This record gives sequence, C-alpha cells and structure tokens, in this order.
Amino acid sequence: MKVVLLGNAGAGKSTLARRLMARSPAARLSLDAVAFLDGSERRPIQDSIAAVNRWMAGNESWIIEGCYADILEPIVPLCDELLFLNPGVEACIAHCRARAWEPDKFRSRQEQDANLANLIEWVRSYEERTDEYGLARHRALYDAFPGRKREFRDPSAYAAL
Repeated sequence: MKVVLLGNAGAGKSTLARRLMARSPAARLSLDAVAFLDGSERRPIQDSIAAVNRWMAGNESWIIEGCYADILEPIVPLCDELLFLNPGVEACIAHCRARAWEPDKFRSRQEQDANLANLIEWVRSYEERTDEYGLARHRALYDAFPGRKREFRDPSAYAAL
C-alpha cells in the first residue's frame, strides 16, 4: 500500500490514515514533520522533498498525508492511490474544533487551543487561496493524477474505509 491523503486542515487525513493503518500495517508520514524548520518557517522545498524520498525509501508500505501540494507534486506519481478529502470548509472547521490534543505538534492542550482561532481562519480561506495549501492547487494535483484516485466530499463516506 502506497497512499497519499490530500486535503484541507481538519478534513480528516490523520484520522483516515490511522484507520487505514489498523487494517493494513503501513508507515505514516504527516508532511507537517518535513515541511517546517523550527517554528513556522518553511524548509526549502527541495529539503522537504528529499526528506520524504528518504522516508519512502525506508518503508515498503506507506501513507503520506498533508496539504502541501508543492511537496506532494513530485511524490504523488509514486503512490498506488490518491485520496482527496474535500468535505467542505464547515466540516473541516467542525473537525478542528473537536480535534484531540496533538502532542506531536503542541506542547500542551492549552497551546493548541490558543492556536485554534488562527487555524479556523486559515481553514476558512481554503477555497480562495491560490497557494500550495489551497483548493485550487489540490484540485489541480488531483485532476492531473492519472492513477487510481478517489475524492470524498462526505466525511461519512471515508469514515467507512
């Protein structure tokens, strides 16, 4: 299994990755782990892509999840399946509000909660953004992929995977 999960923050990528891994053992990489230096500064794109390539080389079966179209562009051709989670902005915001504490991203639940308003503002701009995180880039990446792919607009549809 070599699967890429693409979508907005809060779309359910991490949840779906865990569900897929429970059925079929695979390594999981959240692109957040390779996209940034310390803090909010993005790593040079070639460094992020090289890190993903090294990680893939060390794993026979994998799931990569993220919203970084610029990192995914050269990676997607190597996957067996591309899953685009596109449930709409309001569903993503609801998921963000209900999100459990993510100790791999935040030192405390309080720190995560303090960032929630910024996250929701960022998620809300998904359909208008033209950067690597926005719907337009995700749609272009998905549409251009010639392999097996599925787009999900209803979270209950991919909750059953």
